[in-house]
Amino acid sequence: MSGLVGEGVASSFNQSSGVNRSDGDGSAPCGRVDTSAHLFFMLVCSLVFLVGLVLNGFTLKVYFCRAPQQVSSSVTVYLKNLAAADFLLSLCLPLRIANYASSSVPVRQVYCHFGASAFYLNMYASILFMGYIAANRYLKIVHPLGTHILQRVRAAYIISTVTWVSLLASTGVYVTLSLVTQRPLTSVPGTVSCDALHSAELSLLYKIIHSCSATVFFSVLVSLVFFYSSISRRLTLAQRKQPGRASSPGSKKLAKSRRNMLVLVTVFCVCFVPYHLVRLPYTFLRGRCAWRQAFFYLKELTVMASALNVCLDPLIYFIFCKAFRAQLSLRRVFSATQAATQAATQGATQAAGEERRTSEGRLSVAKIERKTSFGVAARRSSVL
Repeated sequence: MSGLVGEGVASSFNQSSGVNRSDGDGSAPCGRVDTSAHLFFMLVCSLVFLVGLVLNGFTLKVYFCRAPQQVSSSVTVYLKNLAAADFLLSLCLPLRIANYASSSVPVRQVYCHFGASAFYLNMYASILFMGYIAANRYLKIVHPLGTHILQRVRAAYIISTVTWVSLLASTGVYVTLSLVTQRPLTSVPGTVSCDALHSAELSLLYKIIHSCSATVFFSVLVSLVFFYSSISRRLTLAQRKQPGRASSPGSKKLAKSRRNMLVLVTVFCVCFVPYHLVRLPYTFLRGRCAWRQAFFYLKELTVMASALNVCLDPLIYFIFCKAFRAQLSLRRVFSATQAATQAATQGATQAAGEERRTSEGRLSVAKIERKTSFGVAARRSSVL
């Protein structure tokens, strides 16, 4: 995808000679990009890494360990793949943090060849699986009669496999070409760009994959908007057919479905739309030195926004998957039951203690009464 072929096309600065070098496409040389914001990017990446790893690790545990006996639905299959993509994307963030922090040539090469590729592979996997989930919900609500291909479990597995194979194939082609045709790098450039390693062949592949990835993204975006508008239209028609019955079960179900779709579209737009809006001019205006600094910061900020997707997707798991909610409910019920059992046990123990003390008190009273009765009888006998 667009990011699969590196982190950008900004010009590089040769630290060893202290002079500017031209861009890989032969454009005029530009000054060094200010990287003083790297600390901020490192902190954001670290926070997203920790939160995303915990949330998606818990989600994978729920899906694969706690509910394996439940029958999978097509939505569950897509949600599992989305969780896996988010978890893998989280694992890519430490390499990005190292690229911000280190001036080591091997670190830059490992990041450019593998880290950036894996990051964008999983990002576009998330984009595609969010599109599949939205399409599935749209078919179930707007076309409820019959079972369409996206709603079949077998088809969901096939689509998921084809998606991963396609993404891995494009990534494999890029990694292979980058390793074979990479430029020699004796010092780390002044930016986090991977352009210093790009050959002419790799730059051409970059343009091809970027065009394909942009097409995929905007296709999914248009589809999500269409799905949401169709569900909203259906809700409006249902309310018109039954005026005064907006609280009917059918209307409530449609309203809930529209809210769920709105959450998915909002997460998608917040995370991915800024990156792609910046990425297009960033790619094709790379020779404009006046834009270089602004585009550098914009691109890095929008990449952070796209990584934030790993923290927001668990909300999608919760609202779209009954099995996930059921597992969380069972966890809460188990905790409440355990607490109630402990409280009942403690109460029973206290009651038994009180009963034992009461019984002992009654025995003591009975002994005293017997002693008193015996003394009185003895005195009477002595008097007689």
